Amino acid sequence: MFSHSYRLPLLALASAALISTGALAQDTDTEDEAAPEAAQEESAAPDDAASAEEWPANAPDAPEWCKSKWGPEDQIGAANLLSPELALAAAELVTEGKTYSLGVEVNKDTPAFGPRSWALVINQPGQTGGVGLGPTNTNYNDDIYMGYVGTGSQIDGLGHIGVDNVYYNCHKNSLFVLADGLTRLGIENVPNIVTRGIVLDMTDHFGEEMLAEGTAFNSAEIEAQAEKQGVEIREGDVVLFYTGWLSLVGNDDERYITSEPGLGLDGARWLIEKNVIAVGADTWGLEVIPFEEGTGVFEVHQELIARNGIYILENMNTEELVADGVSEFMFVLGHSKMTGGVQAIINPTAIR
Repeated sequence: MFSHSYRLPLLALASAALISTGALAQDTDTEDEAAPEAAQEESAAPDDAASAEEWPANAPDAPEWCKSKWGPEDQIGAANLLSPELALAAAELVTEGKTYSLGVEVNKDTPAFGPRSWALVINQPGQTGGVGLGPTNTNYNDDIYMGYVGTGSQIDGLGHIGVDNVYYNCHKNSLFVLADGLTRLGIENVPNIVTRGIVLDMTDHFGEEMLAEGTAFNSAEIEAQAEKQGVEIREGDVVLFYTGWLSLVGNDDERYITSEPGLGLDGARWLIEKNVIAVGADTWGLEVIPFEEGTGVFEVHQELIARNGIYILENMNTEELVADGVSEFMFVLGHSKMTGGVQAIINPTAIR
């Protein structure tokens, strides 16, 4: 379903993106010059849910499901739960000082959802033919990343998933999504996340080395495995699931990216009730695929992100944590703050 054959060559993709962005800007300028009155009339229409100057959550007809419990100006969702107390409590879990890298290596061969792909170009500006700079012949290399941020280990920001063009805290697609960045819910707003992390070994629960695609875990399975590992999921936690699915990368990329075991809708709603900050797994999309019967396309994403402001962490490498028998740890995540970004490539650290 999500085969590599859908990918565009990266250079062509980059060129197309630049062209399309320019075209969008040009079209916008033309429309603004040609029809300013129409734009004013549309903004003033009494049946609009919101204008560009008004927060959508303040609009009289904004649906209740999308409103943030932290108020109409909230842009960080569950990250509001972060506190010095959570960080200090997490620090108390550090008894050995051992650190674990939870990110995966990313390159042009990394399997990724849909059209996503990735490439790296190294250049040496002003040094054609190996010419050095200045009297000491200084040389340097620069690198250019070209591709989708949603490749490899990533955090899905609150501007990533919507429901019928409405996103977290009732932000309407037409009011905040621009070709050159989001004007609300940008990834730059997300604070560094330092809190207690939990990893649940779902292979242990099901008695398998690697869970099969389409295997869903919901509240019953999550509760049972948490009890087996002797951990309680609490408010402010980051909860990660180990399925063994990452072991397919480099061995059977096609299988890896076309389906996966994962979180079911009931399990997502159970975690929401626990007031967690983020949920992640060692899979490319967190939720079970094929989707559960009666469940919409990426409805778990919609439930966590759009409806509740809970972040999703994908392609989390928790194999070493599980091998060491670790259930809880200090979780530390800092990400690149690209203004208006939707997602971020990440390499969180677990410390025990």
